[in-house]
Amino acid sequence: MDEDEDTVMANSHPLPSRTSITQVPPPNLSNHSHPNFTPFIPPASAYPDPLTGMVRRKPGEGDSTSTDDAKRDSPVEANSDWSGSDEELTLRSGLPVASLATGLCYDHRMRWHCEVHPKSDVHPEDPRRIYYIYKELCRAGLVDDEESSQPLAPRTLQRIAARNAIEEEITLIHTDAHYAFVHSTKDMSDDVLIKLEENRDSIYFNKLTFSTALLSAGGAIETCMAVAQRKVKNAIAVIRPPGHHAEDDAAMGFCLFNNVSVAARVCQRKLGDACRKIMILDWDVHHGNGIQKAFYDDPNVLYISLHVHQDGRFYPGGPAGDWDQCGSGPGTGRNVNIPWPDQGMGDADYMFAFQEVVMPIAQEFNPDLVIVAAGFDAAAGDVLGGCFVSPSCYAQMTHMLMTLSHGKIAVCLEGGYNFKSISKSALAVTKTLMGEPPERLAKSSPTDAAVNTVRRVRSIQSRYWSRLYPKTSSHAMSGDRLHDIIRIFQANQLYETCKLTPLFIYRTAISKSFEKQVLASPNYTEEVPLVVIFHDPPEIMGEAHPVTNKLETHNVWMADSLKDYIAWIVGKGYAVIDVNIPKHISKEIPSGRYEPEDEDRPNATEELAAYLWDNYIDANQATEIFLLGVGNAFYGVANLLINRENLYKRVNGVVSFVAESPIRAIKSSTQTWLSKWYRENSIVFVASSHGLWSSSDRRHSKRYGQLVQSPKSDLSDMLAEHKEQVYQWISDRADPHESDEVEE
Repeated sequence: MDEDEDTVMANSHPLPSRTSITQVPPPNLSNHSHPNFTPFIPPASAYPDPLTGMVRRKPGEGDSTSTDDAKRDSPVEANSDWSGSDEELTLRSGLPVASLATGLCYDHRMRWHCEVHPKSDVHPEDPRRIYYIYKELCRAGLVDDEESSQPLAPRTLQRIAARNAIEEEITLIHTDAHYAFVHSTKDMSDDVLIKLEENRDSIYFNKLTFSTALLSAGGAIETCMAVAQRKVKNAIAVIRPPGHHAEDDAAMGFCLFNNVSVAARVCQRKLGDACRKIMILDWDVHHGNGIQKAFYDDPNVLYISLHVHQDGRFYPGGPAGDWDQCGSGPGTGRNVNIPWPDQGMGDADYMFAFQEVVMPIAQEFNPDLVIVAAGFDAAAGDVLGGCFVSPSCYAQMTHMLMTLSHGKIAVCLEGGYNFKSISKSALAVTKTLMGEPPERLAKSSPTDAAVNTVRRVRSIQSRYWSRLYPKTSSHAMSGDRLHDIIRIFQANQLYETCKLTPLFIYRTAISKSFEKQVLASPNYTEEVPLVVIFHDPPEIMGEAHPVTNKLETHNVWMADSLKDYIAWIVGKGYAVIDVNIPKHISKEIPSGRYEPEDEDRPNATEELAAYLWDNYIDANQATEIFLLGVGNAFYGVANLLINRENLYKRVNGVVSFVAESPIRAIKSSTQTWLSKWYRENSIVFVASSHGLWSSSDRRHSKRYGQLVQSPKSDLSDMLAEHKEQVYQWISDRADPHESDEVEE
């Protein structure tokens, strides 16, 4: 006992023990101050309860009251169906859930599903996947197995026997025709099976595929039933083949029967109201199209998926995994997709999604059972997934999910194809299920891509869940988009102050965004220096109402630092062409909804830059030409320099401001001197927070231009900070003789 415990226990009375129970109570009890106090001296036939320390009387022979006393003292109600001992009940009633074991479903027969003739490049869905996970659990001493490391955990995993799912269970999700097709493979020849593999979507077969698929689905069923019926505290099913891609009438993506969906439906049918509401959390790197399709209109099944989407280009592809697929009919709002725009997502991204979307929705849904479709292919090291989720992050997510449904959580293996990654990740999840606190995560922040994705998901799901804020409009909004209104305001202001007027641009389409997009000073055709500015719309900053999400005009500010640059250019007698590059081209019939930045914006910017060069810049007599790019609009300028042969020889300088977008390299395989010219005739201001400066390699290639680290991070602040430097830089090149005179 530690010294602190000695101090605490000094004035405490010890619990009765077998050796001390018949001894006379200590003097401090005998000399009790109460005048009517009579010390209790238990009879020799008494014994202490091994769990509570309470003194119980041993029933003696011939004691007619001993049986009645025992019944009276028992904590079991007379009409209870409890068949265990009092000691077992005491244990269960004190910690009814924590005292239960965590379940494990694993059957080596699931490895029998394999390729008929394995090739040199092993199929990703390798039968050894489940073997390596099981051995990792054994190595950690969590399984009572002869191959397990010693010593074993105080309470090892309780084995859950897998069984073959029956046809009636499979067809709760799948069509009779699909079941019949998979069943037919057991009688096919090897040649037919190989041919079948070639014609199917990422799936292979052998004669044992059918029985293995039944065993995998049956393992998921037994695991979920054991958890739902409280036979175990929670459980993990190390099963294969996986299932979340399998649709009602199709095997695809390594999946034959949709294990998790079948298990969920069986639990609902067999347990009724005790397991009516089920949440399925799918953290496999691929979207679980099969699960989504099975429950898309079901109000009692909440499906949440975190997956790489890549605008529908990542497997299984298509729009089904996008953020706006929210369910249909009575199931509207019960389907939640968190579609990452690209690979490379990590711990901070997943934790951000859990804290902002997954857990608030899950807590409001309040499920009776949580099933995790646990693909580990988002783990660091998995080539197919290409993400960087750590075992600790999987453990943290599991830990949060364990707060739901009174701890009833069943984890069923899906994907994951790096043996080490899936083994370490599954071990971390299992240890967390068993009660081990998860490891701490490295300090990091979510990426901009994750924040943008999660906020878009939260925005649309806030219509269906009261715990998600801010709320968005449930109907399309009417009126003009603000970026069009602002450009008209800018054009009017620039005309009044600098006499800039619109230039005609030939268009094949009509849009309000094209009005007054290009403005020019009256002298743009004269023999004077010309500055052409390509810029994003001005930055709008505001604070939305925390509940309604409305932007009130008195809480919105517009930062337009470029008007100072234009005023300086005009004041110097130079010519200026101001080109606004909208992030979205407003349609004739507005959608009234959130619109992302146009994907074709870089190409459209380059086309506009080329049009201006041919019709308004190169065709006139400017003595010097300077290109100024602000934000992503610079991409059009860069592509113009790269793709137009020898255009750079007419340009005297390039100025660029970069805050968040990647640095654009200027290089060409056909223009040998372009990169050298760019380094000598450019100045590129890069935000202090840009990832460029965190690179270990401080030597940057000349093709990025002359880089300057700005002390500011926002474009508007950077433009204000460096305007005098830019003025001087342009003046030195436009009026070299004037600068020489100043020096003299």
